[in-house]
Amino acid sequence: MQIYRWFNNCWRAVGALALAAWAQSGWAAPPRVEVLAQGLAHPWGLAFIDQGRLLVTERPGRLRLVSPEGKVGPPIAGVPAVAAIGQGGLLDVQVDSAFAQNRRVYLCYAEPAPDGNGNSTALASARLSADGQRLENLQVLFRQAPKVASRLHFGCRIVESPDGLLFLTLGDRGHRMADAQTLDNHHGKVVRLHKDGRVPADNPLVGRAGALPEIWSWGHRNPQGATWGPDGRLWTVEHGPQGGDEINRPEPGKNYGWPVVTHGEQYGGGKIGSGLTQQAGLEPPLHHWTPSIAPSGLAFLRSDRYGRDWQGSLFVGSLKFRHLARLEVRDGRVLKEERLLADLGERIRDVREGPDGLLYLLTDDSQGRLLRLQPR
Repeated sequence: MQIYRWFNNCWRAVGALALAAWAQSGWAAPPRVEVLAQGLAHPWGLAFIDQGRLLVTERPGRLRLVSPEGKVGPPIAGVPAVAAIGQGGLLDVQVDSAFAQNRRVYLCYAEPAPDGNGNSTALASARLSADGQRLENLQVLFRQAPKVASRLHFGCRIVESPDGLLFLTLGDRGHRMADAQTLDNHHGKVVRLHKDGRVPADNPLVGRAGALPEIWSWGHRNPQGATWGPDGRLWTVEHGPQGGDEINRPEPGKNYGWPVVTHGEQYGGGKIGSGLTQQAGLEPPLHHWTPSIAPSGLAFLRSDRYGRDWQGSLFVGSLKFRHLARLEVRDGRVLKEERLLADLGERIRDVREGPDGLLYLLTDDSQGRLLRLQPR
């Protein structure tokens, strides 16, 4: 017994020293991972409907309500049909800022063509019933055009801006990457819409011949993370090919370069296009990763629940290297990066700050999990 106590005291001392060293290094102590729910089939997006309950999408085509205690409800009825192939399926979910009054939610998903020939990203709105068991008055607000036969690059993150407009990220669909540089299609774009699907009159391409008026920015590859920043700007993160993942702040009417410029290369090696990483008239990324981390999910932490060192940090999930990246950002520049939770060994698909100021994560697996990070 005395030997056991001696070892136990030693380990406590080692742990205390480690935390002290971590604090002196300028980083916050690593959070404790709490499993809130599990057994989710490739969960993709989450959104809080009140102080404790949240909606979670499963890529095969199910939307579920999760209680504050982590109880996963049955599939919610009324979800639109999805093309659950490759990277497609039921993807992001966003709750309207006035949800308490209108119970409106937005879904982003891969929509099959009526004749079964192709698919594309779509955005729909619906009312969540009072009992949380079904969607009512479903309306498709936007359909990416054209529909093509592809299993890849749907994009599909939704952000509501403070002025009540919706931003939607759209992938280049893989083999249609050249479309990201032309304005007569929605491939490789960010679009901006009213909540009823109308085009805002001040969108940058309204009235431009040959250009689709929904487009906000272009030259994107596959943006699977988006959030509204504390600077009052839209932030996105997108997959590069083999390297060249990017963080951008898409501005109206600007071109972000893909596939003319990239820090990545062809899968298996070889330059893309002319092999340029920059070119006049094309917007460079704020930050890029090579090798690729395969980023998905993006969130700023506004609370001080983890201490002041983390407050204002930008968090990005990594699918490839299975960690959570914390980025210190100042004046639109990334100053420092910390990689967290690598010991979990799980693909992090989404990250959000909850109403309680804590970070919530989804892990992408056939038995995916909803995690909450508790401060030490």
